[in-house]
Amino acid sequence: MGLDQSLLSYSLYRLIGAVLPHIPPQQGYPLANLSGELLYLLTPKQRERVRDNIRHVLGADASDAQIERVVRQVYRHIAANYYDLFRLPTLSLEEIRSLVTLVGWEHIAPLAEKKQGFILTTAHFGGFEIVAQACVLQGVPVVVPAEHLRPERLYRYIAGLRMSKGLRLIPIDGPLLELFRALRRGEAVGLAADRDITNTGLIIDFFGAPAHLPRGHVDLALRTGAPIVVGFAYRRPDHTFLAHLEPPLYLEQSGDRERDVRIGVQKIVSIMERHIASHPEQWVLTYPLWRKAGQ
Repeated sequence: MGLDQSLLSYSLYRLIGAVLPHIPPQQGYPLANLSGELLYLLTPKQRERVRDNIRHVLGADASDAQIERVVRQVYRHIAANYYDLFRLPTLSLEEIRSLVTLVGWEHIAPLAEKKQGFILTTAHFGGFEIVAQACVLQGVPVVVPAEHLRPERLYRYIAGLRMSKGLRLIPIDGPLLELFRALRRGEAVGLAADRDITNTGLIIDFFGAPAHLPRGHVDLALRTGAPIVVGFAYRRPDHTFLAHLEPPLYLEQSGDRERDVRIGVQKIVSIMERHIASHPEQWVLTYPLWRKAGQ
């Protein structure tokens, strides 16, 4: 009888989740660096997707050596994020607060005071596992539609880790009415702007070439009138974090929905390009944006 791969995957996650929280950061992050190097070596297909993404960010003048150096750093950041995820339930709220410097909260505070819901959008960038808790720590509930991992028990386990400090996750392949309800309650809805999990996005220029990007954050903003707040979670060398929040973006509605969606996505793309270009090694997306668009 062959091995049940889903059971093996789940068991491995549970084993890692049982061990890593007991390893202090002084040893945990160096171990993550080594694990990132191992992942880099053992995942050639994924590595090629990351390489293609980084190639687009760095541009045509980047050498193969420059691209490869950044790709290896991306893998170290991926592993560091896993370490953060597994130890998240063991961190106190005060410990998380001490790790995160929040810049731009003055843009959000008026929305929070008026209990006006907003859409918090970001990329797979930096130390998002810990920084994702930042709004919750400021008293703003956040609900996030998340990829529905398989097997189901793996999804429940990973979701439980991410929800351990008050963040709420719902499966993205289920009913999304809760997103509208959350905005009406004055809460935040978190949506990624760099990966189209539902395959309903559009082709738009990103770093100078057509890429396949999601549109759900912009669709939701146009349907509800809620502003979009773009945030990026920079990991510092000492593994503390800088959460940078942009001013709220209110989208214009012309009556032409497809035109408005495209303009809205392009505005978000321009902000993403600025942040990702500043630290491409922290963009941990392993999904092939440009290849899916045929580039």
